[in-house]
Amino acid sequence: MLDTLISRKPLIELAKRYPEAKVELDAWFHEAETARWANPVQVKEKYGSASILKGSRVVFNICGNKYRLVVKINYPYAIVYVRFAGTHGEYDRVNAEEI
Repeated sequence: MLDTLISRKPLIELAKRYPEAKVELDAWFHEAETARWANPVQVKEKYGSASILKGSRVVFNICGNKYRLVVKINYPYAIVYVRFAGTHGEYDRVNAEEI
């Protein structure tokens, strides 16, 4: 069973603004699309630098932490919701546990 990724649009928009991030965003997308994360421990096994937050949210570092990606994962249903994609500075202005 493949994970369902909802919505790729923030990834595409970030890649348009910052083309240097496109390769890593695409790689993350394809890995997330085929992953079957049953819990946060499995996410950390694959992405050691990911931050696990409350509310089933995970923060991924893109391009050496230059960009941030916040997703909400519904583990039982294997659905990954992209909640935020932006620069590290933009990330600092949002509440990752609430977006």
